[in-house]
Amino acid sequence: MSNPRNGDTKPPCLPRNGLVKIPTQPNGLGSASITKGTPAVKNRLCQPSSVPAILSPALAHHSDLPIPSLATPLSLAVLGGVSSPPSTSLVGLSTSEGSEQHSPERLLGSPSERQLAVDEKILNRLFWYFSACEKCVLAQVCKAWRRVLYQPKFWVGLTPVLHTKELYNVLPGGEKEFVSLQGFAVRGFEGFCLVGVSDLDICEFIDNYPLSKKGVKSMSLKRSTITDAGLEVMLEQMQGVVRLELSGCNDFTEAGLWSSLNARITALSVSDCINVADDAIAAISQLLPNLTELNLQAYHVTDTALAYFTAKQGYTTHTLRLNSCWEITNHGVVNMVHSLPNLSVLSLSGCSKVTDDGVELVAENLRKLRSLDLSWCPRITDMALEYIACDLHKLEELVLDRCVRITDTGLSYLSTMSSLRNLYLRWCCQVQDFGLKHLLGMGSLRLLSLAGCPLLTTTGLSGLVQLQELEELELTNCPGATPELFKYFSQHLPCCMVIE
Repeated sequence: MSNPRNGDTKPPCLPRNGLVKIPTQPNGLGSASITKGTPAVKNRLCQPSSVPAILSPALAHHSDLPIPSLATPLSLAVLGGVSSPPSTSLVGLSTSEGSEQHSPERLLGSPSERQLAVDEKILNRLFWYFSACEKCVLAQVCKAWRRVLYQPKFWVGLTPVLHTKELYNVLPGGEKEFVSLQGFAVRGFEGFCLVGVSDLDICEFIDNYPLSKKGVKSMSLKRSTITDAGLEVMLEQMQGVVRLELSGCNDFTEAGLWSSLNARITALSVSDCINVADDAIAAISQLLPNLTELNLQAYHVTDTALAYFTAKQGYTTHTLRLNSCWEITNHGVVNMVHSLPNLSVLSLSGCSKVTDDGVELVAENLRKLRSLDLSWCPRITDMALEYIACDLHKLEELVLDRCVRITDTGLSYLSTMSSLRNLYLRWCCQVQDFGLKHLLGMGSLRLLSLAGCPLLTTTGLSGLVQLQELEELELTNCPGATPELFKYFSQHLPCCMVIE
């Protein structure tokens, strides 16, 4: 669909460091980042829209056409607004009564075209085809389009990301005024990510966002200067928050967690916060009896902390991610498997002191696991994969990135796992063509990553065409991945997204 201002088919999609951004506009409210999903998903989001530029009138007579839904496991981070020219309103900001917007009557000629352009039944189905970034732009076209697009159903699962400088407008006298968040409230956003904010900024957000008291379910604070007092005020005032993320926040202490954590919180993520150690885990274990998910990146947490979890958490907690917890050893794994026996998702990524014996404990005691991440665990060998293959019969995802001691023998063990759907072997430098042959009989595989495996040849990789159910294949930085090979895959794996 054309942009009425310059005729472009869609705003440029500029990849940078794994993010997809709309170019920043003068008021700083134009950026939108897509922060999760595999590279293939991000590539697809950058492709031109599949919706034709001109709507056929026949569309009005096909109300039963299936419309793709955005309700996928992918979580997007989208800012609420894109700056617009003086004649259009800002997405996410309140529009004054005197502001003027483009009218379909001025953009389209015939009466039938004008009628189609504002038919809410058609628009309600049409807008499902567009990405979140495109919807931000489309909402500026006219009031009719904005009225349809501002329905909460189009924004479910999206999280606005607001930086400190975007929270204030500078008045002519140099004073700062907090921006209006009414546009966010209309769309019913239940989660926010605030970057670089202070205690005062958070208080202003609470006072100015109409849904902050009860309607916000998820809050993420990144690289912020929030203190113990600010954390306590935020969780006391925002009674609806059940999911909390603190990333790169170095001004709160463990005492702040003891004073502010509330039993209603069911999901907590704490990463790269220098004041987090064993006492923080004690606070989490005692104050959050209903915890279902804990993501922790803390360099000073020891084995002792993993014994703090209560019997209630052992029943409710199903997801535990310990990333770069360098002090955790096999003794910590012993404490963890006995404290949290019902885990279905476990990550020990970067826990470099964990060995094959620790993996054996996991395999023998956590039989419900569906996802296991052992990436960046240099002491893991083929023996660990034998334990996994023998005991974890429900495992669907296995991440072995940078496990440099894994060989073709280990892949032979994995080949017996009939439930495995996603297998990541990035930079496993000892995997060779012979090891790939073991994977060719795994009809359950849907995603396979071999990025950075230096010993794989074009001949060995070509055999992967036998995996006809494969949906995604990552071959980034693979010397054996040649242009001829990608052409071969396009002919024999037409339904597979191959990442070069």
